[in-house]
Amino acid sequence: MHDQKASAAQALRLVTSRFPNALGALLGGSVTQGRATATSDLDVAVLLPDTDVTRREVVRHEGRVVELFLNTLADMPEFFEWDRARRRGTVLFLYDRGLPLYDPHGHVRHTREQARAVLAAGPPPLTSAEWDRGRYGLTCLKDDLADSPVGSRHEQLVLADFALREAAHLLTAHHGAWTGIGKWLPRRLLSADPVRGKALLDGHRAVAETADPVPLATAVEDVLHLVGGPLREGYAQPWRS
Repeated sequence: MHDQKASAAQALRLVTSRFPNALGALLGGSVTQGRATATSDLDVAVLLPDTDVTRREVVRHEGRVVELFLNTLADMPEFFEWDRARRRGTVLFLYDRGLPLYDPHGHVRHTREQARAVLAAGPPPLTSAEWDRGRYGLTCLKDDLADSPVGSRHEQLVLADFALREAAHLLTAHHGAWTGIGKWLPRRLLSADPVRGKALLDGHRAVAETADPVPLATAVEDVLHLVGGPLREGYAQPWRS
């Protein structure tokens, strides 16, 4: 595990040198969760005056990659709602769980309170059209996966990836839970539903390791029945909604 104190000092040097007018800053990501290694990047959120611009930047500081989440104070409520609508809450969780680096006027503390209120409300529920689109797409992926010949490993692996992602989307939505991408997908999936989440992840691994699509197809079917069943015939999607 990379030293948290050293990482925090490094992040603070970056903030004070690049953003002398910053209203506050905090360090998040793997460093604050005890998961970091010496090569892990730093996730740093910086609150800026309203004369600046909300944006995201990636820089290298003292030989280390740093992802900067730069937000003006006035933009935070709208930005948090945008982050909530994506159902991942990336910056919301950064403020909720991050380590304050610099907060002379209490702006970071207040912004953390805002983030926690939005997180407590949970992600927005899916609309009826979104449920139908998700069920239809996952049904197609399940059927294609179950029918995939062992020799078509590229197709099989791609289908497994998409099936896992779509099943995770529907399963977390069913539980009113946050989802994620990359390394956060399995973490959020297991948090939302340890049993069905593990079945999906184990099924995905079975496709990768043994070319056996049955466990994943079975786990996907279980998710489909939980959210209303497979959907094929009768599905319709208007071009304009």
